[in-house]
Amino acid sequence: MLRDVPGDAGRSGRTPAAFARAAAPYGGTAVDEHPRLPAAATELFGPALHRGVLTSGSADQLAALTARATGAPSACIQFAEGDRLRLYGSWGVAADWDEVTETGLDDSLGGIVMRSGQALLIRDAGDDDRVPDGVLRRDGGAYLGVPVHDRMGLVLGVCCAYDHRPREWTPEQVAAVAEAADVAMLLIGEQLARHELEQQHRFLDAVLDSLHDGVSACDADGQVVFVNERMRKLWGDLPVHDVTGLTDASGLPLPEQELGLFRALRGEQVRDTPIAAHHGRRTRFFLMDAQPIHGPDGRVVGAVQAVQDVTRQRRAERFRSCELAVTTALAEAPSIEAAGPRVLAAVVATLDWVHAELWTVDDGTIRAAARWSAPGRPSGVPVPERLAYGQGLAGRAWQVDKPLWIRDVGRPQSLISPDTSADLLHTALAVPVHDGTGTIGVLTVFADSVEDPEDELLALMSGIAAHLGQFVERRRVEDLQRQLTRSKNEYLGLIGHELRTPLTSISAYTELLREADEATLVRDGPRLIKVIERNTNQLREIINELLELSALDAGHADVRRTPMDLAAVVRDVVDRTRDAIDGAPVIIDADLPGELIVPGDRDRLRHIVENLLGSAVRFSPDGGRVGVSLRSTGRAAELAVSDAAADVPWAEREQMFTGHFRTARGHDRTLPGSGLGLTLSRAVVERHQGSIELTGGDSGTTVLVRLPLEVR
Repeated sequence: MLRDVPGDAGRSGRTPAAFARAAAPYGGTAVDEHPRLPAAATELFGPALHRGVLTSGSADQLAALTARATGAPSACIQFAEGDRLRLYGSWGVAADWDEVTETGLDDSLGGIVMRSGQALLIRDAGDDDRVPDGVLRRDGGAYLGVPVHDRMGLVLGVCCAYDHRPREWTPEQVAAVAEAADVAMLLIGEQLARHELEQQHRFLDAVLDSLHDGVSACDADGQVVFVNERMRKLWGDLPVHDVTGLTDASGLPLPEQELGLFRALRGEQVRDTPIAAHHGRRTRFFLMDAQPIHGPDGRVVGAVQAVQDVTRQRRAERFRSCELAVTTALAEAPSIEAAGPRVLAAVVATLDWVHAELWTVDDGTIRAAARWSAPGRPSGVPVPERLAYGQGLAGRAWQVDKPLWIRDVGRPQSLISPDTSADLLHTALAVPVHDGTGTIGVLTVFADSVEDPEDELLALMSGIAAHLGQFVERRRVEDLQRQLTRSKNEYLGLIGHELRTPLTSISAYTELLREADEATLVRDGPRLIKVIERNTNQLREIINELLELSALDAGHADVRRTPMDLAAVVRDVVDRTRDAIDGAPVIIDADLPGELIVPGDRDRLRHIVENLLGSAVRFSPDGGRVGVSLRSTGRAAELAVSDAAADVPWAEREQMFTGHFRTARGHDRTLPGSGLGLTLSRAVVERHQGSIELTGGDSGTTVLVRLPLEVR
């Protein structure tokens, strides 16, 4: 006979109506309707949770209490897993457990309880055909089952007692099973709460471990109770007590009581407080936050601290400051030598290294243009002022033309020899400096500890080297512009005068011829025409020299170097010049070999000899001697043309070859000429792979021309 529990069944206060109301939202109504277990139940409380709701020990003990309270030989506790009922606790006849370990909701008494959400009493199973076979014997048996609900009223399982013989169930026994179901509900609730708390802890741990900030927490006694993974990497497992080398923003040691956790335990709110951690030469910078944790009564029960590593941001700020300092130094300096110390000082201060050097390529070597050492941090013994190509760190960086990072210069295989470095130096970095033409220098920095290569530092140093190269190139362009402007002004002044003088003379004498009568033309005409002709030739010579110099500078002039007798050319020019100055108070002495063959352009070399000899004659005073000598040195022919005039000052010698420049000794005398002779001579000689220079002494000035004896 099957019936519901009476309304006063149990001290728990859970009546069948209450069970029905609790189950109604999930489809649990009358037994006759055979409702299915709500899908929400299996979704919310799946197998993984139910297996851990009650341990075997607690579930078995609860089943034993249920059996004793009802006087039944057996009792069990089952929970739903999907569409099955699984046994979690049992007491009594062991032979039955194999049959009830896992049963379906549709073919078990527990399934009837689950679907109805109400208590089920069976006094004699043999009288009820709906009782499934195999659980209670067909010759009779009794069953008392009560649903186990959660706090939301959802049916989770069954708490039941049964007997293999028919029997009556008293209200006290029904109440005892209901109370056992309540206990099961409490145990489930506790386990669910622990499960939810564990889930929350896992989520919280995952979130905290994924943070870039280090987080730690302590209890009211200052004992650390939590440290996330980032904090362990930053400060170790015990950030409060074990961290050493901490300082505040000003560099003063940070006492333990000034750490964020301890300040928060005193009730303080800590926000964005800068601190630094020093480990050897490496320093890391942090922003520290902390706040107290208050309990329900308002008392401080703990504290939490978070630290954000801002080392990279600080480093980026210092790098930007370094670039600004370098840019400012270069903008205010007239030359790379003047800018060097300020640039190196900015680099040393930014990197916190001990020494920096700026080398510039000069005459096939590399020389130290500037040096800087950090105050109070000696960098070692002095290094040479010059290094050869490939010598030392700077020379090697010049040779390979790429940045070099030396982790420890004290190693035997280092590029720096022991006599050029001290034990104080370890890491070194050298970066080539380029302009538009190639490598013009090397920037080197040194540290007093062993450092591994850093891409950010290499990028910074390469950028500074690029600034230096651009500075040099910009200054070169500015110098060229100034020289061009000065040359243009000199050209306009000198050429304007030289062109105006013959043109004025030609114009004046032409006017005289036009206004002269017949007698005057007969008497003075030839002399006037001769003057016009001389000035016309002088004007033509100036124009030809300008055109020739322009063609040579532009590379358009065709210089043909064929074997020729230079001695014969010089001898012929000397003879012609002697005839031209016959009667003048100047003597030309010549010391020439019988023959000297050189590869050259005969016409252009003749023009050079004519220019040099003509200038020497013009500058020599009355009674002076002009010397012309030609000799072979084995690899080159040397032509020397000397005058007896005052020596050209050293400061003016190179300017004599720049074009349109006259030395101070020339301004004292009215001498014909365009001022282009030496400029044109240098252009021709250089096209012959030769050289030309001014030498002199007390007796006068000598122009020395060297021409190779073989084609190069």
